[in-house]
Amino acid sequence: MNNYVEHAGLSVDRHLAKFINTEALPGTGVDAEHFWTALAGLIDRFGPTNRALLAQRAEMQTAISDWHLQRRGTPHDAQAYRAFLNEIGYLVPEGPDFQIETAGTDPEIATIPGPQLVVPVLNARYALNAANARWGSLYDAFYGTDALGDGPAPAGGFDAARGARVVARAKGFLDEAAPLARGGHADVTGYRVSDGALQPALRDPAQFVGYDGPAHRPTAIVLRNNGLHVIIDIDPAHRIGAGDPAHVADIRLESALSVIMDLEDSIAAVDGPDKALAYANWLGLMRGDLTEVVRKGGTDITRRLNPDLHFTGPDGGTLVLKGRALMLVRNVGHLMTTPAVLDRNGDEMPEGLLDAMVTTLCALHDLQRADASTALRNSTTGSVYVVKPKMHGPAEVAFADAVFGAVEDALSLPRDTVKLGIMDEERRTSANLKECLRAAKSRVAFINTGFLDRTGDEIHTSMDAGPMVPKSEMKSAAWISAYEDRNVDIGLACGLRGRAQIGKGMWAMPDLMADMLAQKIAHPRAGATCAWVPSPTAATLHATHYHSYDVQSRQSELADALAANGPRATLDELLTPPLALGRNWAEVDLMAEVENNAQGILGYVVRWVDQGVGCSKVPDIHDVGLMEDRATCRISGQALANWLHHEVVSRDQVMAAMKKMAAVVDRQNAGDAAYTPMSPALDGPAFLAACDLVFEGRNQPSGYTEPVLHARRLQHKAARPPVGWGG
Repeated sequence: MNNYVEHAGLSVDRHLAKFINTEALPGTGVDAEHFWTALAGLIDRFGPTNRALLAQRAEMQTAISDWHLQRRGTPHDAQAYRAFLNEIGYLVPEGPDFQIETAGTDPEIATIPGPQLVVPVLNARYALNAANARWGSLYDAFYGTDALGDGPAPAGGFDAARGARVVARAKGFLDEAAPLARGGHADVTGYRVSDGALQPALRDPAQFVGYDGPAHRPTAIVLRNNGLHVIIDIDPAHRIGAGDPAHVADIRLESALSVIMDLEDSIAAVDGPDKALAYANWLGLMRGDLTEVVRKGGTDITRRLNPDLHFTGPDGGTLVLKGRALMLVRNVGHLMTTPAVLDRNGDEMPEGLLDAMVTTLCALHDLQRADASTALRNSTTGSVYVVKPKMHGPAEVAFADAVFGAVEDALSLPRDTVKLGIMDEERRTSANLKECLRAAKSRVAFINTGFLDRTGDEIHTSMDAGPMVPKSEMKSAAWISAYEDRNVDIGLACGLRGRAQIGKGMWAMPDLMADMLAQKIAHPRAGATCAWVPSPTAATLHATHYHSYDVQSRQSELADALAANGPRATLDELLTPPLALGRNWAEVDLMAEVENNAQGILGYVVRWVDQGVGCSKVPDIHDVGLMEDRATCRISGQALANWLHHEVVSRDQVMAAMKKMAAVVDRQNAGDAAYTPMSPALDGPAFLAACDLVFEGRNQPSGYTEPVLHARRLQHKAARPPVGWGG
């Protein structure tokens, strides 16, 4: 059976064509003929430029490698290196100061700092859980994790002593976020509303913004601090509320203000059926009708998007709080092509162009809602938020800006309806960030430092400069602090404050919440208005940081210091390769690092290739669960490729580690009925993919994992008929 149908001269995967024609297009006012003709035009117009930009990446990489090879054995010369990068166009001239012109961003983007989730859109349950993570129970977050510092929750029934510690800690949080005029919240024997004011009185009465139920005996109290809301739930019949002096049953925090529905690093979408399923879930989120039936406790539960929350305001009016996180969608980068659509020559089309057209089409369902006050709106300002990853420098950002302008024209949208999130995760973007922002100054709504991909690109770009420091030492390298500081400084200097997010990266250890609470406060203190967390529970805990630290004030301080003293970091610091020249490696330390990287690659890749799982909690070599995606895999693969290239380790040593760690990963997955062991044969697509990422890592474009993973996943799927949307 031919898996393709023809539209406007394009060969379109049947699953994808059926989805677009019967689900995505109806209700948008865009007819099928117009859509497919517009997509064909997009390919014709932008396909050649896309290929030229990728060729430029390769040419620059070759030139940089040659430069390092010619200077092998000599100390790093920052001035000469910078002059060379200017000469080849890697560094572009920096223009005059400017302010971004982005208009119409939602409050979650523009003015309210808070946690951000990233979730694989292929998994409807995860996507719904993330969208509904706007509100989270602080009691549950403290009780069910190690956040209290006394270990995880015990198995079995309710632990009353632990519950008492949870309540005490949560009411201590209330004392910090919304202190009373006298005493503490633990001393309260009852809340009530009198003449529009909360009793007992708050130190700042303006923090009381709403309630539910009768004023003399409310069932909920709503407070606000640093733009974020807190709901005190009151229920004397509740197990917890019955024993509480004020009958407080729970404290709910406004948690994940925004969520990135991911089509990129956290999913494995390699063909038309995969793409159709991913787009279908995004469409369901934009229409507000996505559901998923989950079996829990022997009962089927239907998950759907939460409605908005309604309360009575202090003046007797209605207070409406959004029930869901603001949803962004992360498209793929410029590198990959997709077999989901073949162009007029029979070649795979650039996947980023397909994502741009289809994700924006799906978002029309949100933009065109007739009643914004009652429907499950995503953007209340009429914007579409697309995060664009893995762009290298201003020309590639300008290309993305032009593509979305053409998509807006094709779908009859006003220019700059699509707001662009720029992932500052590639070295050439970091070095030219100001000009990258200028290239999309009317639509940029987001910049984010991505330590993981940024480290992978750091290793690959300077592959021939010498052996790199171990992965564990990267965060203390000079370029990292320069990277993080420059990102915030440039964002503030270019006017992102009050218009766009300045974000920071992921906490990768979902089981270590006490450590997260101790360390991730650094992100608000750095002036970041959002930072990534691995779960809804982590979002609730991280939200406490935004209550304890006023990010808007911190950004003002940083902006004043920038104006007075200039940037905190130099370009030379950013461009200094993290080399380990002259180090004498102890054999035991060397092999521990090799095995750690090998185990991480194998643990991630085996699920990606064999099961199509693009992001999951993967046990590390010490059985500590880490959130892994293609970015973490890129670091490990490039780290080993670099050491191989510089003969820090031998091919035999690395292969021995790969074989040894394959057995370890098999053991760690022994309880998964869907898992196929790699050992003892070591000849399946998953093990071979892991080896490809290491032994061919130096030759992969920018050190990316996608070409290898896609090829091996397709090899795996070839033996099994693909099942996707409409399949």
